Amino acid sequence: MIIERPSARRGRGPASVAWLDSRHTFSFGDYYDPAWMGFGVLRVINEDRVAPGAGFPTHGHANMEILSYVLDGALAHEDSSGGGGVIRAGEVQWMSAGHGVRHSEFNASQTAPVHFLQIWLQPDRVNAAPAYAQREAASGDGWRLLASPDGRDGSLGIRQDALLWNARPAADAVLERDLDPGRRYWLHLAQGAAEANGRLLEAGDALGFEAESGPLRVTARGAGADVLLFDMPG
Repeated sequence: MIIERPSARRGRGPASVAWLDSRHTFSFGDYYDPAWMGFGVLRVINEDRVAPGAGFPTHGHANMEILSYVLDGALAHEDSSGGGGVIRAGEVQWMSAGHGVRHSEFNASQTAPVHFLQIWLQPDRVNAAPAYAQREAASGDGWRLLASPDGRDGSLGIRQDALLWNARPAADAVLERDLDPGRRYWLHLAQGAAEANGRLLEAGDALGFEAESGPLRVTARGAGADVLLFDMPG
């Protein structure tokens, strides 16, 4: 089964927060849709645009794997586990909230907005020690592993049996991966345009795959495509 999640049908963040323009793939905060509570262990994909100098003040999380992927601009992060720094365009940060962590995220610029994805996955264990790491995302036409349960190939070692692949292919480049029918997959187009197994996708569109086998074929349509593929337990 293939599930379609068009960008235009995503939820919106609170209109009362003037400095934040947010789109929610799954239920989050004031946006609630019982049909979109997550996909397997993938619980949140929020596309956030934060005005210069603004951001999320210190708040708490527990027992969630949180990835922040910056598409444009720079995001400043601090947390109570000692993690912190600036995440720039093309970089991804992992924060495991574990038994509890408090953190803040602000636009690192006073003049330009920051555009990023906030991604949450449910962990495979609870009440572990909080942790933090950061790395560059993909470059070139092929898939690059951003996160995995064992930190293989320089990826971020998250606490879940999930793989996060990323690619930023050139125009007309083709990406392929074989789908295992015992796993779930979520394909999210962060930027640009692409075609996935005959379906045209624009920025913010996504496809979910359940009990699907055979190849997944993604073709970039024009320059600037940025593709995320989540490979998760069935």
